[in-house]
Amino acid sequence: MANTRHKIGHRVAHISETPAMQLLKAHHVTFTEHPYEYLEHGGAQHSAQALGLDPFAVVKTLVMQDQDAKPLLVLMHGNRTVSTKNLARQIGAKSVEPCRPEVANRHSGYLVGGTSPFATRKDMPVYIEESILALPKIAINGGRRGYLVGIHPQVCITLLNAKPVQCALTE
Repeated sequence: MANTRHKIGHRVAHISETPAMQLLKAHHVTFTEHPYEYLEHGGAQHSAQALGLDPFAVVKTLVMQDQDAKPLLVLMHGNRTVSTKNLARQIGAKSVEPCRPEVANRHSGYLVGGTSPFATRKDMPVYIEESILALPKIAINGGRRGYLVGIHPQVCITLLNAKPVQCALTE
């Protein structure tokens, strides 16, 4: 695995390449790297604040499941929640609910708090809040806690075959 060097303050941090980074590089996706100090249960709001980004442009990757326990990913603005009722209706499911953390880790291959939609362990359908696609750039998890990558949101459609949905609720 390759290492990327980042200057943080006066020290240089080494970030080993994640499967998500490898996938983005393999597809020649231009991305910026945004390491920050991870805070347990800080979520997208914390990462946005730590990096000086708008939480609306920080996209969280949520591992959910339908009524048959089939996993799916939802990409949502950092300052919005998912209406599981609206999502279920739009994707033709009876119900949708978040996976328990240990189940989410098993499906994605990443730790909760460091879940990237790219290079997941299981191939899962991906749904993206439609308004994310109107943003010029998003910051999304790069496959580890405390690490976001900046990409054009269209990459989620191109690489993940993400389906646009309208299921955002204001937090």
